Amino acid sequence: MQQVNYTSDELKATLAGGLIPAMPVMFDREGRFHQRAHETYVAFMSSQAIAGAAVWAHTGRGLLLDDETARIVMQQWRQALASKPLIAGVGARRENSNPRQATNATFSMAQAAAEYGADALLVYPPAWFKDYEQRDSLIVEHHEHLAALGLPLVLFYLYEAAGGVCYTTEVVDELLALPNVVGIKMATLDSVMTYQDVARHLQSKHPDKLLITGEDRFLGYSLRRGAQAALIGMAAVCSDLQAELMRAHFEGRAERYLELSDLVDQLAEVLFIHPMEGYIGRILFALSKLGVIPLEGANDPWGPALTPDDVKKITNVLTALNVQVG
Repeated sequence: MQQVNYTSDELKATLAGGLIPAMPVMFDREGRFHQRAHETYVAFMSSQAIAGAAVWAHTGRGLLLDDETARIVMQQWRQALASKPLIAGVGARRENSNPRQATNATFSMAQAAAEYGADALLVYPPAWFKDYEQRDSLIVEHHEHLAALGLPLVLFYLYEAAGGVCYTTEVVDELLALPNVVGIKMATLDSVMTYQDVARHLQSKHPDKLLITGEDRFLGYSLRRGAQAALIGMAAVCSDLQAELMRAHFEGRAERYLELSDLVDQLAEVLFIHPMEGYIGRILFALSKLGVIPLEGANDPWGPALTPDDVKKITNVLTALNVQVG
């Protein structure tokens, strides 16, 4: 099957109303890429009700993967999802504060994503400009250079504690004015006010752009406040439940939406807790508990170890959601 090449408008139409999981990557206990577990997961997710996939995002440790693992991950997803859009995260490691090096690393990652078959780029915020006097213009120029590669772009508004930048309204306007920008993914975690303000601004000033929720901890509410698609790490597990929530919302089935929103919140409230870097390991454990991947492949080399309390709570929630656990 041939890969579809999307224009920005086509990609927006394809993603609207859809669930786009940020896909994790499987490793063994020694931190080596577990290719068999990853292949099993890719095959499983390719049959789920998803609108596309995001790879090299934070959930998939995209900025930390070695080049060979990154290539294999992207190409496996490209082969499995030939008829669905593949969105690649592009950026630089947080510790890389040298602007020239960080910018070059981002462009190299973007070029590799295009070479390996990505349909669009999810642009990590260029936090290395955060303390510069001309940071706003530098942020806009950074996105302009990436836009010149020709792929559709998804902007990324990420809370600062996770390595993001609080974009001003003026920056948001300039970025959304770029012709191949599809929309913006919001990931503010606990700043509902920020989400509300940006959502209202998009609805008022940029109705042609896609508001994409990245708010795992208030997914249902973020849909009510205008999100037209969801790109979230939580969708990597129990994606059918979250896809049904979105369908209920967009079809106006309020009672079912409320029921599903409460259920999805139960899942989010055991996966996305402090320490927040542990959410990836918690997702991987949930996938192993569901029998989707083997336990030996459910390891995140860069995150904290799961606690006995994590294991207990995740298992209890999966049981409460009537999901078959091992």
